[in-house]
Amino acid sequence: MPSRADIRASDLKDHLGWVILLDVLPELKDFRYRLIGTLVTQYWLKDSTGKTVAEAFRDNGPMVQKAVLSVFRKCARDRCVVRSHGDAGWLPGGFERFDSIYMPLSDGGEQVTHILHAFVFDKPEVMLARQIARANGGKLLEMPAKKPAA
Repeated sequence: MPSRADIRASDLKDHLGWVILLDVLPELKDFRYRLIGTLVTQYWLKDSTGKTVAEAFRDNGPMVQKAVLSVFRKCARDRCVVRSHGDAGWLPGGFERFDSIYMPLSDGGEQVTHILHAFVFDKPEVMLARQIARANGGKLLEMPAKKPAA
């Protein structure tokens, strides 16, 4: 496995908006967000840098929390690359299709110490709507109601 030091941000500069770096916590109980790209935070409408995965997904309920943690655990436990993709409709809030990859990193070559996670969601109109919502306290602007014809 490559180490975190093997990953150079300059090599990823065109993709950093979609990159997430997590620390693997003891016994794979959780994972801490060390870095979250700006496009990922726009998609989720929040920045969870510094939080654990369990903390970041707590408001989505225990089933969602468990599902997200299980993907990170699979990557770290089996020291393998994991691809996850599909419709995110199982999340509340109307999240769209996504494609993501989870790549294990090891500072010592044996245990996974970090996970490099890249997330792609690429519908410009939805991203624009999310930017508008973020700028307006989490709400999209509403179109004025049409007045009935006289």
